[in-house]
Amino acid sequence: MAHLKPGTLGLTALLGLLTAIGPLSTDMYLPSLPSIQRHFGASAGAVQWTLSAYLIGFAIGQIFYGPLADRRGRKPVMMVGLLLYGVANLASAFAPNLEVLIGARLLQGIGAAGPMVIARAIVRDLYEGREAGQQLARMGTIMGIVPAIAPVLGAALEVTLGWRANFLGVVLLVIGLTFTVILRLPETLRTPLAAPFSLKEIVKGYHALIRDPRFTPFAWLSAMTYAGLFAFISGSSFVIQGHFGLGPTAFAIAFGVMVLGYILGTLVAQKVVVRRGSLKAIEIGVWLQAAGGLVMLVCSIVIPQALAGLAVPMAIYAMGVGFTLPQSAAGALMPFPEKAGSVSSLLGILQMGFAALIGVIVGAFVARTPVALTGMTALMGLLSCLAIPRIRRTNPFS
Repeated sequence: MAHLKPGTLGLTALLGLLTAIGPLSTDMYLPSLPSIQRHFGASAGAVQWTLSAYLIGFAIGQIFYGPLADRRGRKPVMMVGLLLYGVANLASAFAPNLEVLIGARLLQGIGAAGPMVIARAIVRDLYEGREAGQQLARMGTIMGIVPAIAPVLGAALEVTLGWRANFLGVVLLVIGLTFTVILRLPETLRTPLAAPFSLKEIVKGYHALIRDPRFTPFAWLSAMTYAGLFAFISGSSFVIQGHFGLGPTAFAIAFGVMVLGYILGTLVAQKVVVRRGSLKAIEIGVWLQAAGGLVMLVCSIVIPQALAGLAVPMAIYAMGVGFTLPQSAAGALMPFPEKAGSVSSLLGILQMGFAALIGVIVGAFVARTPVALTGMTALMGLLSCLAIPRIRRTNPFS
C-alpha cells in the first residue's frame, strides 16, 4: 500500500488524528468524572488527579520522544508511543481502584506524548515557513473536531455502558491508527542527528533551547495559552454538573460550544496566515484569549447562575487558542530544522507540565466556587499577551 504524500488531505488527516489523541484522552471521559468520583467514593480533588497525572505523564514522555526520533527515525518511535498508550487505556478500563486509575492515566500520558511530538516534527520535516503554519492550523482543525465529538460520545458511553467503556473505545481507535501508521505513514527523517542518545545530551540540548530567544517567547505563549484552556477542561465538568446541576449530556453540549470556538479559530487563522502572516494570527489570538477570559470572570461574579456566561466567553478564548497554538508551534520549530523532534518535545513538556500544575490548583478549589476556573483562565489569557513584544522582535515568519 502506497505511503501518503505531503500536501494531501490523507496525510493531514492522519497527523491531525495522531495529535488529537492527546485531547481525546482528557475530553472523552470528562462527563464521567462525577461518576468516577461516586464509584470510588473519592473527593473532587482526588479524581482531578486522573487529569493531572495524565499531563504529568505527557510531560515526562516528551523528554525522550523528540530526541530519540531525531536519532532513530519518526515511525519506530511513534509506534512505541501508540503501543504504550493502548495498553494503558486497557489498564484504565479495568482499574480496581482510583490509585490504579491514576497510575494508568500517567502511563497514558507517557504513551500519548509520542504521536503528538512526532506529528509536529514530521510537519517541520516536510514544510517551511507559512506553509508549516497553515499545515499545523489544518491539523488543529482536525484535532478540534475530535474533542467536539468526544464529550458527546463519552456521555453516551457513560449513560449506556458506564465510565469504563470510554477507555475501551479509545483502545479500538488506537488499533486503527497503529495499522494506518504502519501501512501509510512515510518516514520523513532524512538525516539522523549524530549526537549520542543520552540523558546528558538531552539535557544539554534542552538547556540550549531554553536560553535561545528564538524559542522562549513561543514556549511562554504555548504554555500560558494551553494552561488557560486546561483550567476550563479540568474544572468544567464539576462546575457545569455541580454548580449548574446539569447532567453528562448537557455538559457535553456546553463543552462542545467551547470546542466549536476553537475549530472556528483554526479555520479563520488559516486565512489570516495566508493574507497577513503568522505574526498577525498570533496577535489576534492573544487578544481573543485575554478578552474571553476577562468576560468569563466578570460573568461568573455578576451572573453566576447563567451558563451562557461561562460557555460563550470560553468559546471566545478557545477561538484565540485556535489562532495561537498552531502558530506558536510553527514559530518555535522554524529556526531549528535539524532538531525538530527535540524542539517539539520541549515545547510540549513546558506546555503540559505547566497545565498540570494549573489543573491541580483549579481542582483544589473548583468544588467551592466557579471563580477558581474563570479566574485562572482569565489570568492565563492576560499572561499570554506578554509574549507578543518578544515574538515581534524575533519573528521567524518574516
